[in-house]
Amino acid sequence: MLRKRTIDQLEMSNRPRSLSSLGIILPPRERTISNTSFTDSDGTKRRSSSRAIKRPKFDDELVESSLGGQSSTPLSKIRTRNPSISTASDCSVSLPPTPSVTSDVRKRLSSKSSSKRTRKGRGSQTIATKDLGRWKPTDDLMLIIGVQQTCDLVTVHRGAKFSCKFTLGEIQERWYALLYDATVSRIAQQTMKNLHPDQIQAVQARALYSKAEEELLGTVKSNSNPTIQTFEMLLQEHSDVFYPARVAKSLLVHWHQMKQYHLLPDQAVQPLQRGQLKEFSEAEQQVHDSELYESSDDLLEHELGVASRGVKREMRLLEDEVLQWQVLVDTVTGISPPDFDNQTLAVLRGRLVRYLMRSREITLGRKAAGGNVDVDLSLEGPAWKISRRQGIIKLRNTGDFLIANEGKRPIYIDGKPVLTGNKAKLNNNSVVEIASLRFIFLINLDLINVIRQETAKLSGH
Repeated sequence: MLRKRTIDQLEMSNRPRSLSSLGIILPPRERTISNTSFTDSDGTKRRSSSRAIKRPKFDDELVESSLGGQSSTPLSKIRTRNPSISTASDCSVSLPPTPSVTSDVRKRLSSKSSSKRTRKGRGSQTIATKDLGRWKPTDDLMLIIGVQQTCDLVTVHRGAKFSCKFTLGEIQERWYALLYDATVSRIAQQTMKNLHPDQIQAVQARALYSKAEEELLGTVKSNSNPTIQTFEMLLQEHSDVFYPARVAKSLLVHWHQMKQYHLLPDQAVQPLQRGQLKEFSEAEQQVHDSELYESSDDLLEHELGVASRGVKREMRLLEDEVLQWQVLVDTVTGISPPDFDNQTLAVLRGRLVRYLMRSREITLGRKAAGGNVDVDLSLEGPAWKISRRQGIIKLRNTGDFLIANEGKRPIYIDGKPVLTGNKAKLNNNSVVEIASLRFIFLINLDLINVIRQETAKLSGH
């Protein structure tokens, strides 16, 4: 009996202490072991218990159980352990495959938790920036100081210098938000606390002046010549009235501004007494005629003379150029003036403008650098397809008008094309089409008849 117990103790000591040392991962649920009997190597029968073994869950099993039904295995599907142990060294246990939590699942879970945290942080930042809007911390500080000094939002809107131009409604809305909105107020306080001391000092230096401060500055007479020491003494005597950031130099500057705009009390206009009133005749007698005339300025008169000579020279040049004009351009309106006068031979009338022909020969085309034409067709409409020198209209001694095409595109006269290098006759009311621009050619028949008669007289002699 003693021998059998010693052998059993040796076999139990040779067995592995836990199944995890054998590389077996148990499922997270309770394991049930049925009542099975097996025989040792020496023929001794052994019996295992059927009690449920409970043990604490590890971290990976806790995560696995939180994943839901995919990783958890129901108790009904767990197979009972049926060990078959032949020797202490040869031990095999058949168990169902258990899903293990891999590193990828852990990374995914940790990324989800971290993304939730970042979303919360981003949400708070967006709320902060949304509450601030265009308002900077310096603007909030300026608004608070301005209201404390003047107790009037309209005065703050007119006098305070913010980072950008706010309307009165925006200033009122921001002030009410600072008063009654806890989130906006808290964010504004945090941002103002983070300001640099130099920024705070710059805002305080531009603080508005209260009525009490301006009344004290008004005690300094306008006819006096105060110095910085004067305002230093005033600042020391009334330190409880002036804003803590005030200095003597800023007080001096503000006093000069009040004097410039006649805001000091002693600058008010005093009413005239009855004895000081004068009649118009008395005032007129006191005025000397010599004072009414201004003294002559030789330098000014010289400059006016030079300018007058320059204007006259330009007018003379323009008069000389008028003689060189061969075509006059006039805008076509609903009520147009007569087409002809004593100097107009013909008219090329378009939809927008009309060209008055006053010489025997004119050139048609598009005005460009390096070349001038008498009739600029670009004034009528799109002329990028027209050549710079498209054609020539010429009056013969017989009184006939001819048009010669010198451009790349054809010219249509009453629907008939005139190709490059060819000529065609122009009659009264002829339709001239050049690159989708249409004109009507009108002839001054009276003037042409006079020209024909003079030509006939000369030829008869």
